[in-house]
Amino acid sequence: MEAYLDNAATTKVFSKAAQKMLQMMQKDYGNPSSLHKKGVEAEQQLKETREIIARSLKVLPKEIIFTSGGTEANNLAIIGTAMANRRAGNHIITSCFEHASVHQPFLYLKEQGFDVDFVSVDSNGHIDLNQLISLIRDDTILVSIVYVNNEIGAIQNIESLVHSVKSINKNIVFHTDAVQAYGKLKIFPSKEGIDLLSVSGHKIHGPKGSGFLYIREKSKIKPQILGGGQQEGIRSGTENVPAIVGLKEAVLEYFTDHEKKIMKLYECKQRLIEQLLQIEGVVVHAISSDVQTAPHIVSVGFEGISRSEVLLHMLEEQGVFVSSGSACSSNHPGISSSLMAISVDKKFLNSTLRFSFSLETTVEEIDYAVAVLKEVLPKARRFTRH
Repeated sequence: MEAYLDNAATTKVFSKAAQKMLQMMQKDYGNPSSLHKKGVEAEQQLKETREIIARSLKVLPKEIIFTSGGTEANNLAIIGTAMANRRAGNHIITSCFEHASVHQPFLYLKEQGFDVDFVSVDSNGHIDLNQLISLIRDDTILVSIVYVNNEIGAIQNIESLVHSVKSINKNIVFHTDAVQAYGKLKIFPSKEGIDLLSVSGHKIHGPKGSGFLYIREKSKIKPQILGGGQQEGIRSGTENVPAIVGLKEAVLEYFTDHEKKIMKLYECKQRLIEQLLQIEGVVVHAISSDVQTAPHIVSVGFEGISRSEVLLHMLEEQGVFVSSGSACSSNHPGISSSLMAISVDKKFLNSTLRFSFSLETTVEEIDYAVAVLKEVLPKARRFTRH
């Protein structure tokens, strides 16, 4: 048996999405910029996808810009906003709790002469609101805070953060990386006051190479890819129609009976946590009875393990697939900045694994994963001592 519990890294593409993508590659393969019938049909697919995504967020279709995924969406939002608004100010703020595709653009902008501040989080991974407010200056132009942390599943109260920021200066642009939040939570950018929101398709059973950036109407953003002027000039390049159609099908399926699907994820999470906490020397990070976390992510520390990769590969040998921290930073294992940010005990910094679920995760997979874990954990601990 196999248990794929690394769905925060990527998910299996829904069958219907894969079938529609194949159709778009082999039959309906027109370029959306072409004036003939096949081009018009391809453009219609883009239009339909924008409308479906917009409905899921209760925003306008014209506010959706297709990208190659979350990383591009984050880069476009952060660098594009900073460069477009530089005359208004030179100060930008993010947290110490972000994905690399947010953190690295901020470091790049620092090299370009921007003043960058990083706000801290508490032991539950929640933004220190008082510190955030204290960091805002007259020349602050951008704040970017992740909606759901990709390693421990902490959920930010984005609406409250936006309100606090904009009550000081309504012109500050607020961006959120919602790659791990879209589909797992109810998100309404317009209601919450969000200006920019990034999403990746392959986290919700869509294809890799698909994603989008929500850009609130009238927001100023400087394009980062120049060329043929597609998508109102904001993101040039022939649109990846097969991936976009795959994304459309994934969104349609994901948001059908949406509340039931979210509850299924929470049930998987609760089942895993209850069984893990019965194992000696195992802790689940950033959980408490009064704090809600994302339904699909569980961060688990193992006492007596010197390197999480040892345990990861022991699990892998028996068909259980998980991650050590984020799987989106290539093959560069290291101490997790997210775990350090929430002040996890040092003995767990190198011995933490992330378990994450999808809509296709089964009870049998969870039970099998725990059974294998109970079997290999003593061996991993003996290996560590030697």
